[in-house]
Amino acid sequence: MGLWSTHVVPRVVDVALGRPEIRALRAEVCAGLSGRVLELGAGSGPNLPLLPTDVAALDVVEPSDVAWARSAARRAEASVPVTRIGLDGQRIAAPDASYDAVLCTFALCTIPDPAAALGEAVRLLRPGGRLHLLEHGAHPDSRIARWQARLDPWQQRLVDGCHLTREPFDLVRAAGLRVVEEHARDLGPGPGRVVGHLRWGLAAR
Repeated sequence: MGLWSTHVVPRVVDVALGRPEIRALRAEVCAGLSGRVLELGAGSGPNLPLLPTDVAALDVVEPSDVAWARSAARRAEASVPVTRIGLDGQRIAAPDASYDAVLCTFALCTIPDPAAALGEAVRLLRPGGRLHLLEHGAHPDSRIARWQARLDPWQQRLVDGCHLTREPFDLVRAAGLRVVEEHARDLGPGPGRVVGHLRWGLAAR
């Protein structure tokens, strides 16, 4: 990984995904989490202050050492123990049915094989456990989707493999999870619709 991907991208992502409207959606997605939770792509820990008191422990998968270091203050203030258990959401060293819930915010867009990561989520969720998801992805408006397809190669280069064109809930259904809630909105007009078509909701094993 180069200097840009290692040191710049985690900081840029921190700022871009720290906006108040995104924090509000994070809080909505974190609502209802309880028990032992696995977070895929924890980044610098923006979800930590939003975890409900019913969460007993949080294990995280985070590939970026810079992002993990930047989460130190939030981890120190967290009301639950936080353990980094791996770097790769596609292969997680934990027993089957280990978790009551999986939390995934803005991670499926970047994971090289999102189907493999969701397969791990299915394996690790207990029966009845839920995936809490917040992502960005393909726009339902074909005109905007065409712009996303044109810009996708540049997005991947600039944001360390992030894709504009993935459809997160199609991936969730293909993994065998049952979608319980599904919502969508654009962050704003113009470019906000191209890079900020947000999808969030819940899916159950």
